[in-house]
Amino acid sequence: SRATSPPSPLWALPEELLLLICSYLDAQALGRLAQVCRRLRFLSSRDVLWRRIARGCLNSGFTQLGSDLAAGIPVKERVKVSQNWRHGRCRRETVLKWKCKQVASSSSSFLMPWMELDGEYLYLSQAENIQAYQLCAEGTSLQRHPQAIFSGHQEDVCRFVLVNSHIVSGGGDGSIVLHKLHGSYSVKFSAHEQEVNCVDFQGGLIVSGSRDRTAKVWSLSAGRVGQCLHTVQTEDRVWSIAISPLLSSFVTGTACCGHISPLRIWDLESGQLLTCLGTDFHRGAGVLDVFYETPSLLLSCGYDTYIRYWDIRASTRKCVQEWEEPHDSALYCIRSDKNHMIASGSSYYGVVRLWDKRQTQCLQSFHLSSPTSSPVYCLRFSTTHLYAALASALHVLDFTAS
Repeated sequence: SRATSPPSPLWALPEELLLLICSYLDAQALGRLAQVCRRLRFLSSRDVLWRRIARGCLNSGFTQLGSDLAAGIPVKERVKVSQNWRHGRCRRETVLKWKCKQVASSSSSFLMPWMELDGEYLYLSQAENIQAYQLCAEGTSLQRHPQAIFSGHQEDVCRFVLVNSHIVSGGGDGSIVLHKLHGSYSVKFSAHEQEVNCVDFQGGLIVSGSRDRTAKVWSLSAGRVGQCLHTVQTEDRVWSIAISPLLSSFVTGTACCGHISPLRIWDLESGQLLTCLGTDFHRGAGVLDVFYETPSLLLSCGYDTYIRYWDIRASTRKCVQEWEEPHDSALYCIRSDKNHMIASGSSYYGVVRLWDKRQTQCLQSFHLSSPTSSPVYCLRFSTTHLYAALASALHVLDFTAS
């Protein structure tokens, strides 16, 4: 009989067909396939195969709309680290400590730091200054001395934002300061009669909220820098503020000391009230932080211990989801990966919690200041690290550790 040659192995198929076949595999099957041979190991690591899996993972760098926020990092590696976020596997470090303020008034005996992450740098407010620290390569430590210091306030910086190579900060002295990161350019102007508790900056406009019960819109266009375009009478102290990604409106979170909803959306161009969010807030349920995921999706948290998820397209009267802090603590700050994960910081014992929007219960929790108690004033995270600023220290959770 005529001799026949053995059939070609599956991996001898053209790459396009192999990728199509492999696109039906899950993470475990792709991992096993990588052990077959060198060609399949290379093929099974391609980003195109892991992107679908990554979009269902926690904090893998993909938003709900599919945008990649961590381009340049292999998607397979992000999926692996995502499992550490889900299961709470991390290494904890205290990377920076500072002394508590020594003041006569007991109402402000601690620093209330705020921070922003920008690539290789972490920007941290400490008293009247904002300091830029370079992150070390592994992400779990900072350079010993700050690379730059941005000053200008006479009292503590309350909050600041970092947008398009500019820092905009609001201070306890009622002023707003604008710094350009690279250069000596800075502008300071008097903004409010009392503390500027919150600021945001987008599209050449600044919005600010104050203890003096007003929110204001400021111009940064040439020849009009620091000119107030609108003053909004909020009738309550403003604790948080954010501009919509569409640059058409902004939201304020207030103290909820009256009968007005603490969450309200205002027209950015006219300063007129557009809508109130929610109808069942209790007195004192002030909103301490707000975060836009998309132009229509918004997160809020505050004194009443709830994280609320608002879809403005569906309803302005009731949130579409909510999660309750299990220990009945006020929530000082929230952040989202703009997909499935939320991180929150509470008012006692430095508790940071991770939430999966697809579940009702808290996913993981970390106590960063036990046995002493401190709020988590601010938190930020990348796909690999979470940074939490407490009253006297900056903590980092490294999720690359197995």
